[in-house]
Amino acid sequence: MKIQFLGHSCFSIEINGVYLLIDPFITGNSLAAHIDVSSLKADFILLTHAHQDHVLDAQVIAERTNAVIVSNYEIAMYFAAKGLEVIALNHGGVVKKDNFTAKYVNAIHTSSFEDGTYGGVPGGFVISSKDKNLYVAGDTAVTMDMKLIPMFTTLDAAIFPIGDTFTMGVEDAIIASNFVECNKVIGCHFNTFPPIEIDTNDAIAKFASKGKELNLLGIGEHINI
Repeated sequence: MKIQFLGHSCFSIEINGVYLLIDPFITGNSLAAHIDVSSLKADFILLTHAHQDHVLDAQVIAERTNAVIVSNYEIAMYFAAKGLEVIALNHGGVVKKDNFTAKYVNAIHTSSFEDGTYGGVPGGFVISSKDKNLYVAGDTAVTMDMKLIPMFTTLDAAIFPIGDTFTMGVEDAIIASNFVECNKVIGCHFNTFPPIEIDTNDAIAKFASKGKELNLLGIGEHINI
């Protein structure tokens, strides 16, 4: 898997030539001004919940690329009503494709569209290819449900929000990494706006003190797992 950070909680994940786009919020993020939305590849767009800072660019990208939107039932139906192709899941459900599977798992957060439309219950995704497994937690607090994940999947990496205020912070993300039994973490949902600004060096040091690796990618940078 090639994982590219596109700012905030948005990632492009390439799996054997198939592109998954996670929570596209780019045009509204001044830190990602150098990212050309019109050039992004997407075969599937996975949405963890309906807040604007996770779905802002989903429709325009899906219309351009013909990507399939994958999310909970309410979010899927919201975009289906706009004429887009969707796959609706609920918690525990799995979408199975030739190159990957994506299981929708629990998250503790809220979910609504900017216009006030209910966005269903938030979730995360456990994405698996032939030989790699990635957990995308979405916006969430640390939750005991995370302990279920290593019962069915051995993770190679986990993407956790670490900005606090609206999600778990660094200390809770360390606990979450214990729960999912994964010491390789990619951070997201930090430094986009003041309430979620953090000391990145301190965050990396706190993970390292527990024998864990926290990867804080620059916007546009990628990592392979």
